Amino acid sequence: MLFGGIGLHVLVAIFFAIHVIRSGQQLYWLFILFSFPLLGSLVYFFAIYLPETRLPHGARKAMAAAGRALDPGRDLREARAAYDFTPTAQNQMRLAAALLAAGQAEEAARTYDACLQGPFANDLDIRLGAARAHAASGHTEAAIEHALAIRARDARFQQEAVALLLGKAYARAGRQDEARAEFLFASGLTRSFESRAELVIWAAAHGEPALARQHLPELEKEMQHWNSFTRQLQAELVKRLQTASASLKGQA
Repeated sequence: MLFGGIGLHVLVAIFFAIHVIRSGQQLYWLFILFSFPLLGSLVYFFAIYLPETRLPHGARKAMAAAGRALDPGRDLREARAAYDFTPTAQNQMRLAAALLAAGQAEEAARTYDACLQGPFANDLDIRLGAARAHAASGHTEAAIEHALAIRARDARFQQEAVALLLGKAYARAGRQDEARAEFLFASGLTRSFESRAELVIWAAAHGEPALARQHLPELEKEMQHWNSFTRQLQAELVKRLQTASASLKGQA
């Protein structure tokens, strides 16, 4: 079947090529797809596309975490190699994200800042990444500046993530009234486990045990119904929450 003179198998290859670029797959897939459009598309569908689309989001995250545990440097190696080979803005963004995920926050912050100097200067996802990298680097004021810039440009963009980031940054800066307001705002948006847990952790550490105890029981009840994937994904947050819970018992 032809569409405007282009075979259907070529259109399918183009579809998967777009997926390669958007999902950050290895660029050799482009060579395979366009050299062998039909066979290459079939291989890509079963090897990459189908597993990603059929697995639940939580399972995909858990599998990705397991892959990083087996080869923790793989994502960063591939991102750095892709940027060295083709130094595009997209590959620079991918490198920045990989650096942050690998714990190399200082270089991640510099790379994100470099991304914001180019054609993606107004990209809010990049600015949020920059805010997170600066926060992880201990550059509290820079993190606050990036987060406030996001809110000034679009107050509805990633509201919970921005509020949590600001809450933590304000707390580190000793601006506890502003931190309290941000944590309360975040916890009231979607009432996610993360936002309520961060509120409890902050309240337990900053002299508001009543506020912490108000939310802690419902969080503990919620954790009883988690599956293994959720427990694995939330392990670090739960550890911090347990520390806060222990401090509350010591204050009783």
